[in-house]
Amino acid sequence: MKRSLLPLGGAALVLGLLAGGTAGTAQAAPDWATDSMATNSASAVSVINFWAASNFAALKKATAYNPDPGGVRMKAGGGFSADGRPGSVGPTGSERPAQTTVKNVNLPRTVGKVFFVVNGQYRWCTATSIQSKYRNLVATAGHCVYDPETNSDTMSKWVFVPGYYQGKVPWGIYVGKTAYTHYDFANYEDYDKDYAFVTVFNGVAFDGVKQVSRSDFQKFTGPKWGGGGRYYILRSKDVGALGDNVGGQGVTWNQPTGKPVYAFGYPAAPHPDGDKPFSGVTPKYVYGKPSGKVYVSSEHKVEEHMGLKGSFTPGADGGPWLTQYSSGRRLGYVNGVTSLFGDQDKNDRYDLITSPYFDGETADIYRQAASVWSGKIVGPNGELYR
Repeated sequence: MKRSLLPLGGAALVLGLLAGGTAGTAQAAPDWATDSMATNSASAVSVINFWAASNFAALKKATAYNPDPGGVRMKAGGGFSADGRPGSVGPTGSERPAQTTVKNVNLPRTVGKVFFVVNGQYRWCTATSIQSKYRNLVATAGHCVYDPETNSDTMSKWVFVPGYYQGKVPWGIYVGKTAYTHYDFANYEDYDKDYAFVTVFNGVAFDGVKQVSRSDFQKFTGPKWGGGGRYYILRSKDVGALGDNVGGQGVTWNQPTGKPVYAFGYPAAPHPDGDKPFSGVTPKYVYGKPSGKVYVSSEHKVEEHMGLKGSFTPGADGGPWLTQYSSGRRLGYVNGVTSLFGDQDKNDRYDLITSPYFDGETADIYRQAASVWSGKIVGPNGELYR
């Protein structure tokens, strides 16, 4: 377990509190940090209205989040040591997926984009639905939930859209409710813990645009827009839990790093040399075996990342690394998420993606998030709750 140290003054304060009446009862701090995103139905509705207004104009305006233009230089060496026994939680369904061995694969339905607002800009990353008690959980990178540059709270107006394609939301929009991250990432921007699990409300889908009177327009609580004396509303409906619609990937930890993985994502940004091979419109994948070496970078406090050779560019941030992936069932086990992009041979082209190693601490945080209920934001008559 790697725990970032408190500043000297903070450590002294903690010791003082322990000495002041709690001696003999001190307990280790939990590994996880939690933060509310949309705190209630009313705030979730405002998020839906923001992204869906004017025929999803904000979704179409968003661009790939790229906190590290030019990539990150990393050194490789040593190897991984698990912090406990290997473990896993299976994906949707009870049977174990039959692993795919060919490279032409069906893309997982669970993968999509997370949209958010940071520094006034509309951005997106990649994410996936994963298995949980209430089928309401999303896995992505920590830096796609928190802004590490400002060490601020969670990103604003955070939603997950599985299968997103050019303004289309085939399985609805899912508003983030609570984010679960590692304490060291939330407080110290430690990229060895650059992963997050986010509970989401039930999905909201739309029955189509309807022109209404000015009076009905003013009463309507959902997405709407108007101009030139014409008024339009976007009728909403509850489509249920995320996992019931697209399924959920399994999760695994403390595994050997030599297992083949499919890393999925929506790469979009250009390479540092300006070449732009990806559009970010549809998901792509990289296939291979993560290196047994540990990747290190002082720039982001990285001491133990896994590395996978590939030409993915930013936009794929947060995308799942799936082991034992079955093309037929489109399911496997998440054992990493894309965190950083490297240019190891210094030719101004990305040639490496890295992920935090999923260990027992990752499993603890996942378990905290996987048992939390979230609820819905659309009423029985199609009204959005306030």
